[in-house]
Amino acid sequence: MSRRLAREAAFRTLFQIDVGKNEPEASLTYNQVEMGLEPEESRFAAFLVYGVLERQEAIDGIIRKHAENWALHRLAATDRAVLRLAIFELTAAENHTPPGAVINEAVELAKVYGDESSGRFVNGVLSAVAKVAVPGSEERLERQ
Repeated sequence: MSRRLAREAAFRTLFQIDVGKNEPEASLTYNQVEMGLEPEESRFAAFLVYGVLERQEAIDGIIRKHAENWALHRLAATDRAVLRLAIFELTAAENHTPPGAVINEAVELAKVYGDESSGRFVNGVLSAVAKVAVPGSEERLERQ
């Protein structure tokens, strides 16, 4: 299974929902098919997308706190989608991916889909979030 591919499908879905106001299920299905995801990859992408949507208010609060001097609506939509995805993955108790892997994958997505400064920006915000994330705790989002 390629978690990288699943993350990219989740990122693209979250971006389409945010920018295009697309329906989550339709966007997710489109990206799963378009990217040729295997069933396990599709399940992981769905876990990420629906996890972000379920906890988006708390995730956005974390972004506001750690993206100093940046209003959420002023962030590039690509950066916003990458940050939401990675912060969910960093703070979800049901996820067991090492923080370094989550951050590296997010930075790579930001470099591919964002502008020249996106990788550095995403890395800085996520590094700050990871320092205060408490592994294994359901309350990780609230503690941010």
